[in-house]
Amino acid sequence: MQAKIGYDERVEPRIAELELDNQICFALYDTSRAVIRAYGPVLEPLGLTYPQYLVMLVLWEAEGPLSVGELVSALHLDTGTLTPLLKRLVQQGRAERNRDPLDERRVLITLTQQGRDLRSRAAEVPGQVFGRCDIDADTTRILRDSLAQVMSALGQAGLTPGSR
Repeated sequence: MQAKIGYDERVEPRIAELELDNQICFALYDTSRAVIRAYGPVLEPLGLTYPQYLVMLVLWEAEGPLSVGELVSALHLDTGTLTPLLKRLVQQGRAERNRDPLDERRVLITLTQQGRDLRSRAAEVPGQVFGRCDIDADTTRILRDSLAQVMSALGQAGLTPGSR
């Protein structure tokens, strides 16, 4: 544990539960920021930001067009955050936005050929990011699965977007 700068135990005793180094929320926050930063230089040659990359991952997995609502659900984003990402992908020629012919209220997002072609280049991204670290595939899989369990538990408790 790190020494706390400016902390005087003579004034007030330490409360371990309130120390920053003991907070799971800070560990997740700090690690999340570092991981997202690590993706930046790897995604730059592809012309993608990290949030755009996440949208593209969902679109590459889809077997056809996805509605904006389906993307919102998959990415746990609100439409106000997702819409500018989609507009940029459309401007870049990687996706198209069209009204659903069966329900004009729905907007469907479809990959263009350029967006589909980007997939093969992007396949190297995870390896490039984590290849620079001394973290093996088993460790990343265990961490991902553990985080999925945390998200599931938070969802069951009504503490995630869309769980209420």
